[in-house]
Amino acid sequence: MTKRRHGGALAVDARHERAYHAASPSTPPTDSNPGKLEPNHEIRPLRLPSILIAALAALLTACATPPTSSDDTPAPASDVAADPAGPWSAPTVADLKPIKPRQPRFFAISDFAELEPLPVPVGDLWDRVISGYAIPDIDGPLVEKWEQWYSQRPDYVARMVDRSRRYLYHIVTEVEARRMPTEIALLPMVESAFNPTALSTARAAGIWQFMPATGKHYGLTQNFWMDSRRDVIAATDKALTYLAKLHDDFDDWQLALAGYNWGEGNVARALAKNKAKGLPLTYAALAMPVETRNYLPKLQAVKNIVRDPEKYGLALADIPDAPFFTVVKTTKKIDTKIAAQIAELSLDEFIALNPQHNRPVIAGADEQSILLPIDHAEIFAAKLELTEQPLVSWQAYRLKSNENLAYVAARYGMSLDTLRAVNGIGPRARVPVGHMLLVPAEEPSEETSETLDHAVFTTVPAGRTFYHTVRRGDSLSRVAARYGVTTADLKAWNGLSRDTVRVGQRLRVTSDIVPVAHAGGKSKRAVATRGAGRQVQSKAPTKQKTTARSAKSQRRAAPATKAVKGPSRGVSTAKADGQVGS
Repeated sequence: MTKRRHGGALAVDARHERAYHAASPSTPPTDSNPGKLEPNHEIRPLRLPSILIAALAALLTACATPPTSSDDTPAPASDVAADPAGPWSAPTVADLKPIKPRQPRFFAISDFAELEPLPVPVGDLWDRVISGYAIPDIDGPLVEKWEQWYSQRPDYVARMVDRSRRYLYHIVTEVEARRMPTEIALLPMVESAFNPTALSTARAAGIWQFMPATGKHYGLTQNFWMDSRRDVIAATDKALTYLAKLHDDFDDWQLALAGYNWGEGNVARALAKNKAKGLPLTYAALAMPVETRNYLPKLQAVKNIVRDPEKYGLALADIPDAPFFTVVKTTKKIDTKIAAQIAELSLDEFIALNPQHNRPVIAGADEQSILLPIDHAEIFAAKLELTEQPLVSWQAYRLKSNENLAYVAARYGMSLDTLRAVNGIGPRARVPVGHMLLVPAEEPSEETSETLDHAVFTTVPAGRTFYHTVRRGDSLSRVAARYGVTTADLKAWNGLSRDTVRVGQRLRVTSDIVPVAHAGGKSKRAVATRGAGRQVQSKAPTKQKTTARSAKSQRRAAPATKAVKGPSRGVSTAKADGQVGS
């Protein structure tokens, strides 16, 4: 049997002659490439030594038997053994029947258990955003101001775009599903520069900068364990719902955006004033704060840069028009650090997708939703299902009557600042006896995890935002001292460049100490009990220590404060990633 290779594949030649192997040439043979077979060439005879041939012939002659009538009788030895002296004549290739090449086997898709489809070509998400612009463009000095501001900060823009790649596809998809202009998806660039942990001086949080009251009105959970204002999916849903409601109220996207920044109540009152005066009912015609006046020009500058970055000397990194993350649900409590390790992500990357968790433990609900990059989600789910190791290294600890935070921190090998940060306790906040704290365990175990099941954690009030109306005799330093803040805080919250204030001026204040009105026109200083989640209520009244100055001021008539009703957003003062205020 003779074997040959056709085009590198080994083919079999069924012949009775001596076997041989030869590679079929891919190119015609040349004088410099001898020894190759080619069509119509006679195969060179294979000669054996004469002595060996003679011995073989003698052996065959001795073993020969008479022929039988069977058709399978072998030929006589004399026909097999050639004359040792003469050459053996081999058949030529031309005498052989052509050999059909072996056909490869083709598999149908059904032959495989599961065949991954070829990836669909992915476009650029920026093109999709630009094609959906629908809010009328504006121009003018303020737009040029912000175009110049962004163009002079290419590193800032690059960081903002890099952060946006995680969330922008989801936001654009949600915006389009609601038939909203796609530039709405760029609003987090103005609000927070897509910083998921951004917190303004007015305590607006997340990429959409929800105020606490607005978030609570729209059902965003704010408790010890989590702040859903920072939840990418939940906050996006509520922000778009809020914007759609504002558009329904004003039937104008520019006014809706002004309402998102300034509060719909303020916009409604400004429109009413213009209507009474016979003035236009447009965004440009309204009297509004400086920040709101700059709000749309900022968004317009971002729109223009996304549309044509080269015009402003900028380069925007491509963002694939494809999902970045997916959701994995679990009922297990787990350290954020361990979760990141199981997902094979850095802790920073894990937190960037799951910034809503206030503590180093993902807990506080019967089921948790964890966002992960699509290419990490499957391995996370599989490893989490198979792991048997304890996943929680923190435990609950109740503060006793003879203890303070410094004592607890030293007992568990933590710094006081770390203990406060882990439990969300501000530097000025006082923690009552019986308050539940989160402290590290000696080692992860099921027992430490169970302590979290039976503990009721509450937040320590971190400050309430309200307005103080300046009265005769007030100064910036006096107002700051009254509420336990600094003059620098007051200036930042109110956009002040000088230390002077005028009678009747309303100052935004965020403090644990707020005025509480009483019948008879008197007021007293009190610790705010605002805060998301359940609060520990003390049965015994708390006495406030006051200085002579504050006691004197308390005898004056209480300053008028207006409660924020509904989802009023107020003036945002977010300065994410170094962004300057307007």
